[in-house]
Amino acid sequence: MTLDIPTGPRHLPLMPVGQQAQLDEYMATIVGYRKSGLSLNHIIGCPLDCGYCVRHFWGNFDVKTPQLLVSTAEAVQMLVTHPAFQPHVTPLQIFNKATDPFLPGVKPHLFEVLRALDAAGYTNHVLIITRFTVTAADMAALEELAHLKVTLLLTYSGITDSRIEPITRSQITTRSIHTATTYPRRRTKVILYWRPIVPGWNDSADTMAHVLDSGRDADALVFTGLYHKKENAAYLTSLGVTLPYGADEYHRRKTMAADLDARVVAAWRTSGISTPLFRKTSCGVTYSHREPDYNGHWGVRELCDICPAAQRERCTTAHRQPTEQNMRDVLDQFGYESPYVIDNGHVWTHGLGEQRRYALQHTLRYQIWEIDQPHILHAHGRALTGHQLPDAQQREFAHIRDTFAQQIVTTDD
Repeated sequence: MTLDIPTGPRHLPLMPVGQQAQLDEYMATIVGYRKSGLSLNHIIGCPLDCGYCVRHFWGNFDVKTPQLLVSTAEAVQMLVTHPAFQPHVTPLQIFNKATDPFLPGVKPHLFEVLRALDAAGYTNHVLIITRFTVTAADMAALEELAHLKVTLLLTYSGITDSRIEPITRSQITTRSIHTATTYPRRRTKVILYWRPIVPGWNDSADTMAHVLDSGRDADALVFTGLYHKKENAAYLTSLGVTLPYGADEYHRRKTMAADLDARVVAAWRTSGISTPLFRKTSCGVTYSHREPDYNGHWGVRELCDICPAAQRERCTTAHRQPTEQNMRDVLDQFGYESPYVIDNGHVWTHGLGEQRRYALQHTLRYQIWEIDQPHILHAHGRALTGHQLPDAQQREFAHIRDTFAQQIVTTDD
């Protein structure tokens, strides 16, 4: 029986200029920074209809046909000439916000980007996230790359409700996981990207055991929760899907309550698999390549209790608190301005915005935080649902804000 899983066209059209002018600013941005890397997205549109897709947030979910914003050659040039791009340093992501890179019409452009970057001799990390068909021929093509450090992240949630994930009607993703993880790889790393984990959708013991077993041959597993925002909540509700969170729990960060985190870790520990489990994407990626984490998560030590001893050793050896001169130099390097306070495991900044903070973070390999968006103990990078702000940390935040206020007064004087 052949299931009707949409794939989109095999040859992509160029989106008309007038239509491009109507795009949300974020969706129209071809090169932009995200926490896991500088992100290239010159193709927009996806027919897979995942109910929690982030494209809901920017009014693009109804665009089902992948379309080019510019040619791939132009896009590669935009990437390598971006002010934040540093050869051999900046981690890169390709097609991770607006399409799936292994859709039939998108895949040729993915490999065109990879081959162009590899031919230039760049050794940057490249993260490729997909839930679609990955073949042995694809794996062979990835293995032909000589310089880039490529990590294939295969998204698999174990969700069985086809209203939430229409692709669940097929075995496309599990076949891809098997193909990628069992291929005789020398350079390409493969991660099972376990997401989103959502109460009532895929958090039963049996489902967790199934997903974990699917990742038995992967280099690593990375898990995370759901972006719960009003746009995707409204869509899922219209399909009759029961939501695990309410309207008072919309957040800018993904939701993964402390008790759910604990259950995921417990399931992994009792599963009998040897594949390491990580809470952060960059942790799983860098472990797979036997490198220290480029996001400096060693500065958030509570994240690291599940990391292999060898990876903790790599991260602690590489972890260097920046000096005042380091901070001045890196701000000057990018032309940024911000007050800052160097703290234990992280640097507080103000007003840089996410994209510029991540550029600093990947250069220094040290956590760069925003004073107005502090990270709560045990909830680093997660929504506050299911977490508590400790009194001691609340006092710490107040002290840091006072320090920033004093810096601003001193500077103004």
